[in-house]
Amino acid sequence: MLPGEAAVAAAARRSLDGTNTGLRRLWPFLGPAFVAAVAYIDPGNFATNIAGGAKFGYLLLWVVLAANLVAMVVQAQSAKLGIATGKNLAELCRERFSRRTSIGLWLQAELVAMACDIAEVVGAALGLNLLFGIPLFPAGIIAGAGAFTILALQQKGFRRLEAGIAALVGVVVASFVFELFDAKPQASEIGEHLFVPGFAGTESILLATGIIGATVMPHVIYLHSALTQHRIVGRNAAEKKRILGFEKVDVVIALSLAGLVNLSMMIVAASFFHGSGLTGVDSIEGAYEGLQQLVSDRAAAIFGIALLASGFASSSVGTMAGQVVMQGFIRRRIPLFIRRALTLTPALVVLALGINPTDALVGSQVVLSFGIPFALVPLVIIAGKPEVMGDLVNPRWLSALVGVIAAMIIALNVFLLQQVFFG
Repeated sequence: MLPGEAAVAAAARRSLDGTNTGLRRLWPFLGPAFVAAVAYIDPGNFATNIAGGAKFGYLLLWVVLAANLVAMVVQAQSAKLGIATGKNLAELCRERFSRRTSIGLWLQAELVAMACDIAEVVGAALGLNLLFGIPLFPAGIIAGAGAFTILALQQKGFRRLEAGIAALVGVVVASFVFELFDAKPQASEIGEHLFVPGFAGTESILLATGIIGATVMPHVIYLHSALTQHRIVGRNAAEKKRILGFEKVDVVIALSLAGLVNLSMMIVAASFFHGSGLTGVDSIEGAYEGLQQLVSDRAAAIFGIALLASGFASSSVGTMAGQVVMQGFIRRRIPLFIRRALTLTPALVVLALGINPTDALVGSQVVLSFGIPFALVPLVIIAGKPEVMGDLVNPRWLSALVGVIAAMIIALNVFLLQQVFFG
């Protein structure tokens, strides 16, 4: 154990023993949810939220809010799995399900990881292109290399990695706080559409599915359980319950920040672009140019910096999740460089073929949405088994709630397929 990790473990022990009080008591447990939260403000979120705000104004704000609340429930479940069992979701799937089922889950999880990496690398490459004029393909290579720099912090302990990723999250949060000051949004419109569900045709349903896919991320359902499984180990059931309590606070804080960023993205796009008469502003490139035209070069640069920070951070988290999935399902680990190269390849192919970056981002989020049930359903099944979870087993009402969430997402995806192919 590295010195920083030992210090965190010692501080956590003092918190569990009641020696630490106040914020000092919570501090050792903060971190895992902030790493997971990066996936909730990745470039795919930029694409879906900007498209939603530019095309439909404030109409889909309720989708962003609902998706964020769902994410809190799901990530708390994943964190609990690691705390209760000392294993991650992929490992438990391998143990609890048949070999055929486990292989199937692993293969789809790898496909989801590749779709996720398309969003992250394309987004970071787009940020470099907008800010510095670097062509997209070499910008994608730079983005992939940038992820290694962040992942290298792991060698200095998990606390350094968490701090580095939290700093990048802070850049994204601060950027959209500045953008909101310029946007001057309509409070009455926000209040109405934040709590009143509504759609406006099939295209809005497609975007809503993309928003859910961008907000509830299947790969971090696997990752979060791995982040908590060995970080601070409870010696008995009572300690595990106290650790879970702290981790729930971590989830609420981190995902509340992510939710505010997502809402801000859509509000900024709705305020500036909906009904503006500008064309193409429903894409990331168009939004950047629109901010230059309607606001200032400064506002556009801040937007680009947020996109770049998001892409670098989320790409690193995606690679971590891929390692967890492979190790858990098939007990294999490959060198991080090879892992990064494999997941980077589809994104570089997208950039090399000249596919519209925003279309690639939105499409990747729809793929992610279809991957959600394959992580959620095993999570619900395993978290409800007393022989696995012990005293932290889900009560029936909670299993039912998460089951309803999974069923709603599946139903939305089935309806979307019907509309796209037969509607």
